[in-house]
Amino acid sequence: MHSFKLNRELAQLAIHQRIELCSPILKRFRKIFGRYFFSTFLSKYLINPSVISKKYYNLMEREFLLIEKYFFQNCKVLSIGSGIGGLEVLLDKKLNTHISFIEKNYVSKKIKYGWDEKNQEAYNNLYLLEKFLINNGVEKKNFNLFDFDADKLPYDKFDVIISLYSLDYHYDFEIYKDYLLKVLKPDSILILDTVRPDYFNQLFNKIDIIKEDVDTVHKSKRIACRN
Repeated sequence: MHSFKLNRELAQLAIHQRIELCSPILKRFRKIFGRYFFSTFLSKYLINPSVISKKYYNLMEREFLLIEKYFFQNCKVLSIGSGIGGLEVLLDKKLNTHISFIEKNYVSKKIKYGWDEKNQEAYNNLYLLEKFLINNGVEKKNFNLFDFDADKLPYDKFDVIISLYSLDYHYDFEIYKDYLLKVLKPDSILILDTVRPDYFNQLFNKIDIIKEDVDTVHKSKRIACRN
């Protein structure tokens, strides 16, 4: 079975971002002891990094296969809210992409997964993101990291922009709308999970529905948008 190189610190960060990586008993403990104790103690000491690594790799491989057809060799990718970057590692290995990451550089004390209009919740660490990418074979020349709160955002033109379970799933697309419209080319593709797919029919000429999550609280759809 394939897996990523993932130490305990990265495994903890991964389950903050993808709660489905947790074991059923850890999810139960989270409900019993609360979000703060989960984020600071349970998610660090009651996990097996090797198991998390394999589960995370399999999850990212499934995500890759769902959207692979929208990418091409050497394309320029912008990733917003990537997590620790497992999907982007696969893109680099299989398609030799160049990827720019836009992230918030802190982990909230209480991990909340609901809608956040003010874009204040965050689940990432840019140092650990860079460490994960390099440890898993991505060369530094193939990626750039941008702190949403501290850095000037890149104004390159991107071939594909991806934001899985982040933009318009946890926080409002309007936060990025003006910026994204400037960095999208006429033939660019925007891939995201959204709780309001009809909204994007007003912004783009063509919308592909990649998948629907009907069993989740958000009832979201993953869409690919293009003009």
